[in-house]
Amino acid sequence: MRTTTLVAATAGTIITGLLAYAVYFDHKRQTDPEFRRALKRNNRRMARAEKEEAEAQGAMQRETIKAVVQQAKDEGFPTDLEEKEAYFMGQVARGESLCAEEPIEAALCFYKALKVYPQPKDLISIYDKTVPKEVLEILAEMVAMDAGLQLGSFTAESSGPESHGVE
Repeated sequence: MRTTTLVAATAGTIITGLLAYAVYFDHKRQTDPEFRRALKRNNRRMARAEKEEAEAQGAMQRETIKAVVQQAKDEGFPTDLEEKEAYFMGQVARGESLCAEEPIEAALCFYKALKVYPQPKDLISIYDKTVPKEVLEILAEMVAMDAGLQLGSFTAESSGPESHGVE
């Protein structure tokens, strides 16, 4: 017997076996109620495990965000005008370079730049148009965790009618 004939016969046998198993599995899936219940139970269990894992990852990400925001606050921010400008430019450049690899680090850089920018509300609208959505969502969480960040009309102190130009 030649090698090619032997390989063809082996491949045909394996394919036939796989096809027979597929037909058997499909028949069992359609006719056996206990098997269907077990499949549904396994699917529900897997979906629940995936949901719990996603929630755990979300909680862990929130804790990481809280820690890096607190670390940034502890490090402090420049107060001199020239230092603020250089710091802002450096953080924005670093954030843009990190967007693809490290979304939390990129968001932290954008957050630091936001802290020293004179008009944070304007900068947020620029970020909204230029920063990837994933990084922007993390940045929004960081801004929400920082009660000391003044966002102009978004803060409580300027919510009166005079801040909206209404007399």
